[in-house]
Amino acid sequence: MQFAEEATSQATAAIAEAERSVFWLDNPKRPDPEPSLDRDIDADLVIVGGGFTGLWTALLAHDVDPDRDIVLIERTRIADGATGRNGGFVAASLTHGFGNGLSRWPDELPTLLELGQQNLEDIETFVKLNGIDCDFRRAGEIDVAVADHQVDELRETVEAMNAYGLDVEFLDQDAMRRSIHSPSYLAGLRDSRSVALVDPARLAWGLLETAKLRGIRVFENTEITDLEDHHDRVALQANQHTITAQRAVLATNAFPSLVPAVRHRVVPVYDYVLMTEPLSAAQWDSIGWHAREGLSDSGNQFHYYRPTDDGRILWGGYDAVYHRGNGFGPEFENDDDSYARLATHFFQTFPQLSGLRFSHAWGGAIDTCSRFTAFWGTEAGGKVAYVAGFTGLGVGASRFAGQTLLDLLDGHDTTRTRLEMVQSQPMPFPPEPLRSLGIKWTTTSLHRADTHGGKRNLWLRLLDRMGLGFDS
Repeated sequence: MQFAEEATSQATAAIAEAERSVFWLDNPKRPDPEPSLDRDIDADLVIVGGGFTGLWTALLAHDVDPDRDIVLIERTRIADGATGRNGGFVAASLTHGFGNGLSRWPDELPTLLELGQQNLEDIETFVKLNGIDCDFRRAGEIDVAVADHQVDELRETVEAMNAYGLDVEFLDQDAMRRSIHSPSYLAGLRDSRSVALVDPARLAWGLLETAKLRGIRVFENTEITDLEDHHDRVALQANQHTITAQRAVLATNAFPSLVPAVRHRVVPVYDYVLMTEPLSAAQWDSIGWHAREGLSDSGNQFHYYRPTDDGRILWGGYDAVYHRGNGFGPEFENDDDSYARLATHFFQTFPQLSGLRFSHAWGGAIDTCSRFTAFWGTEAGGKVAYVAGFTGLGVGASRFAGQTLLDLLDGHDTTRTRLEMVQSQPMPFPPEPLRSLGIKWTTTSLHRADTHGGKRNLWLRLLDRMGLGFDS
């Protein structure tokens, strides 16, 4: 099936009254704001960024040394950024999917798979032990073929994944449509053990509450504007105040980084999401989907979608919008053209849901790098560690990233720090205007490949050979 580029009147009507706000954050149980920094302070460890990466790093640092004085700084509110705007897929993959890991680090892939699966198990255990109410479910995920060429690609992927002991299942068209009723489905790859679903904002708020109970100091609405190396300590400037610390972690992801090496290697790419109103029992019966797995289709421009605990469907993805000059800010967080296109594709996938309306529409920036996976580094003689570049699969990988950051800061030689993925960094993006031109040509080429049987043109083949890419 080819997804339409022009919005239908049905789609336009379905989004007309949608609130331009993030569904996950539109919750009366959202915690009150933490104070902003109003004085100079000292700490053993300061963490800049209150998303999943920063929260997990703070909690893991406390696990290692409960006496360590830890401060967490957030520029806006906890979960305001990518942490509260994503689809809530918690994947075991640390490499933006099996195929990307296989192509980049084949020798290390067994280790990466083992570390990723253990990381997912540890997240689930932490949520249960700390009583975090965030609808965490080991629902699994199905990758769906919606074009003929994707069917054979899924078969090959199933064989390759099962050779590594991942125990995934190929679903032919009949099996796929018996499970979930969509005329667009041609086949599927079911992974029942490596993906969980979660309410991401409620998970972040649960991590925040746990951090506060452990004595971790949290400051919101506090922007770090500068970082200086003071030999045995580092000093971070926040408005008129200074934080001095023995060690610092930078976990700002798509936000503009204090580190030039990150600014050259990450571009903010905007991704958009719709949330439906709750479905009736009859509407759910019309589409099946009784196991309530997470779903995504298999194109270069792909949709991801999943049910919520109150009976809605989250539907996002497809467009990956870059704004010239690494454009970043609230002015890019809504795109009515993308919303209308997403709604059109939703009704192509589930025509039996005609008449359903969307209650919320929002967007957010993804920290995209050219290899699609997180990368790490240190500054200030090893007193500062950073990570960025998750490219959209950071909900689960952020915890692993936090462990690795602490290994690097503490100078520990571990399985994690010995990984080539951790020791290497992605190719930087070229400067403007080449950056915008290259990204534009890449997205155009990816769309053309999706509409021409998956055939990749010379430009995409060149990027493949160089190990480069652009993705959301």
